[in-house]
Amino acid sequence: MKEIEKILESKGVRPTAMRILIYKHLAQKEVATSLTDIESVFSKVERTTLYRTLKTFEDKGIAHQIDDGTGTQKYALCEPGCNCELEQDLHLHFHCNQCNETVCLTEHKIPHINLPEGFVAEDANLVLKGVCDKCTLM
Repeated sequence: MKEIEKILESKGVRPTAMRILIYKHLAQKEVATSLTDIESVFSKVERTTLYRTLKTFEDKGIAHQIDDGTGTQKYALCEPGCNCELEQDLHLHFHCNQCNETVCLTEHKIPHINLPEGFVAEDANLVLKGVCDKCTLM
């Protein structure tokens, strides 16, 4: 728990008990998770508390939001050293059409794209869809 507290504090986030629990939950997941999934684990906690925690994590560069095309936003922890800047830290995501899980492929970076003059990118998201390695083995 002390390690999680240090991580949160280093990002300017007060390490409350709920924030520590949500961070720990996200850290244990190998796939991106939705607010609904987190709600099912923390069923006695108000949805707004969970959402605000995820939003704080996103704003402070602790976690990032993934739009995988399913209509449900997913969240995953940022890798160490990530600052989630559009120009530097973008990576691929993969959504499996069979198990419906979305994973970060952090080792596969999205190259910088030069936009035409007058265009300003504010966000980017690249999701590949197909069958994941677990499902291809079945």
